Amino acid sequence: MRAHPLLKLVAQRLALGLGTLLVVSVLIFIGTQLLPGDLAQAILGQSATPEAVANIRAELGLDRPAHIRYLDWLFGFLRGDFGMSLANKQPIAEMIAGRLTNTLFLAGVAAFVAVPVAVSLGILAARFRETWIDKTISIVTLAAISMPEFFIGYLLIYIFAVKLLVAPSLASIYPGMALPEKLGAVALPVATLSLVVIAHMMRMTRAAIVNVMASPYIEMAELKGLSRWRITVRHALPNALSPIINVVVLNLAYLVVGVVVVEVVFVYPGMGQLMVDHVAKRDVPVVQTCGMIFAATYILLNMTADILSILANPRLRHPK
Repeated sequence: MRAHPLLKLVAQRLALGLGTLLVVSVLIFIGTQLLPGDLAQAILGQSATPEAVANIRAELGLDRPAHIRYLDWLFGFLRGDFGMSLANKQPIAEMIAGRLTNTLFLAGVAAFVAVPVAVSLGILAARFRETWIDKTISIVTLAAISMPEFFIGYLLIYIFAVKLLVAPSLASIYPGMALPEKLGAVALPVATLSLVVIAHMMRMTRAAIVNVMASPYIEMAELKGLSRWRITVRHALPNALSPIINVVVLNLAYLVVGVVVVEVVFVYPGMGQLMVDHVAKRDVPVVQTCGMIFAATYILLNMTADILSILANPRLRHPK
């Protein structure tokens, strides 16, 4: 009995995602091992004796073969055992719990702002295609996406924090902080992330709606005298949702992983800032854990986008 092509493609995407995550785990492990300097020497300082360095290497398991250390780390990660931080001797799971929540909060607020704005601008650009409205939206959004995140972040800090004094330059949040205060604190980081992802989602929304607007049933609706707005929103948009959903999910993946630069610019207490801080300390277990969490999130959301695209294909849902 042949498997349904839809189930077969979904299974292939799942297998590809798991394989990609395995390859990424190898690259993360190799990359952390290639960090300059000796970890044991960095922990003990330059004045440490060779015997003390050898002892700490044995204590940390650095004297074991690399493939054994990789397998121990990988299986520990799969069990949820992230190990201990070398910098402060705390369990890594406890360190990242709050930081991960902060990163997801920042990405979530950015998505809550960016997705409706991008889709609305895409609909507006499609409705007034080839007019000054369409061209203005395209120019502004493409100009925003052409600038790197750190430049946009510093520009927003200069304008709104330094000159206008209407927003804080540092995005400081803490446990128990009221939601309105949190939203005020992350206003500039959210604006930075939103400006980066809006253009891509807007262009895909516009292209998908314009493509559907060329369909015969849209011409029939126009001949019936329906308003242009009703045709665009009620008839074109629902049939253009598949590519729009796909690009939205892909940009959500970027929002979660791409916060590293933004968190550093605004000194935001999230996963990205934690990883950068511990790279400087050469705290390898923390860096490995943060890298794997970012990679797993990105791969999972990309895989979700692929599967949603497959499920939205009527030829696969209803094969002959």
